[in-house]
Amino acid sequence: MFLIWAARRRYYLNVRFRGYTFALRPTQEQAAQMAQAAGVCRLVWNLALEQRRDHWRRYQARTGNNLNHTTQCRELTLLRAEFDFIRAVHVTPQQRALKALDEAFRRAWAGLGGYPQPKRKGLNEAFSHHGREIAVEKINARWGRVRIPKIGWVRFRRSRDIEGSLREATFSLTPLGWQVSFGCLLEGERPDPGGAVGIDRGVAVALMLSDGTSYAVPESLAAVERKVASAQRVVSRRKRGSNRRRKAIQRVARLRAKQARIRKHWAHRATTEIASRYGTVIVERLRTKDMTKRARLAGVAQKRGLNRAILNVGWHQIETMLAYKAARLVKVNPAYSSQTCASCGTVDRRSRESQAVFACVACGHRDNADRNAAVVILNRGNTPGVEVAGCGADEARTVQVAKSLGNPTPSGGGRC
Repeated sequence: MFLIWAARRRYYLNVRFRGYTFALRPTQEQAAQMAQAAGVCRLVWNLALEQRRDHWRRYQARTGNNLNHTTQCRELTLLRAEFDFIRAVHVTPQQRALKALDEAFRRAWAGLGGYPQPKRKGLNEAFSHHGREIAVEKINARWGRVRIPKIGWVRFRRSRDIEGSLREATFSLTPLGWQVSFGCLLEGERPDPGGAVGIDRGVAVALMLSDGTSYAVPESLAAVERKVASAQRVVSRRKRGSNRRRKAIQRVARLRAKQARIRKHWAHRATTEIASRYGTVIVERLRTKDMTKRARLAGVAQKRGLNRAILNVGWHQIETMLAYKAARLVKVNPAYSSQTCASCGTVDRRSRESQAVFACVACGHRDNADRNAAVVILNRGNTPGVEVAGCGADEARTVQVAKSLGNPTPSGGGRC
């Protein structure tokens, strides 16, 4: 048993999973078939959820079996034999919907997620196939096509080459149209260029590296945001329930989707460049969900603006990308990182002269405030008092941060 476990561990340490997303260009008939497949998968999910939630005792008393993925797949076979519109859709996406529901319940019982919720039309329009059921061909330098069971060959905009062995394909409808995501398996160890870098995430400067390199979000995001604000004002003037209001809402959704696509593309380019230059990436352990909660009493408007700025940069998305792109990701305690001197370790809020300038009141060290914070993050990740976790992205805890940096308590109080 140990040899089998060791072989499996060695295999999974030497493989990488990578996703490729492309815009589909289906015909009108193919789009209708894809919408039908997504609708049937949504129906199967909702029926299986209702069965587990409301009828599991009755099912157990009638059959003597518990409701799980296996038993519900048997129920699906009976359902497909009775209804033609369900049988018209390939069985694999429906079985994968049941498997996803079973995994959602498992995560909910383990405390890793919330209770599964029903899927809604217009919001959950997706279905997936195994990689062995999908065929992908290159048409020319810009176009390719994918064969979907019971639908046929569908063209897609081939913006990059696909590497690795195809394991799954997910087809989803977004405000910008249908898209396909290929999940591929790459064998071979993850490249490690060596070296370490600390990253300070901010609002004015999205990413500041300890070597002085900075990354700013694209200016096109602000341009799209202005269009979103204008489109939302149009929505507010339309009569509820009218076709004009529905079209105005769809325009807002398309602009939001375009904004998210621009942000994700920028994050991919920035994180890929960082991971190709440094083997170890050190970031602060930030809880973006808690940091962007709405203010309850005073300063609601100011907090709303800060929340919007943080979400516009996409701190959590950047951290997630670094977790699977970098050879090693380390998270450290973020406390007082913006008030700590990278040269002598003194913690004093008076050293932060302005949003951009850091001038230590103890040793006189001067630097850009964001770069100083990035160097502090790098130092914390390299200190002996850091405990590194051993699963997934390496998490580190800075033990006695102020003491290890040469100052038992921060002078001047305040928060980072």
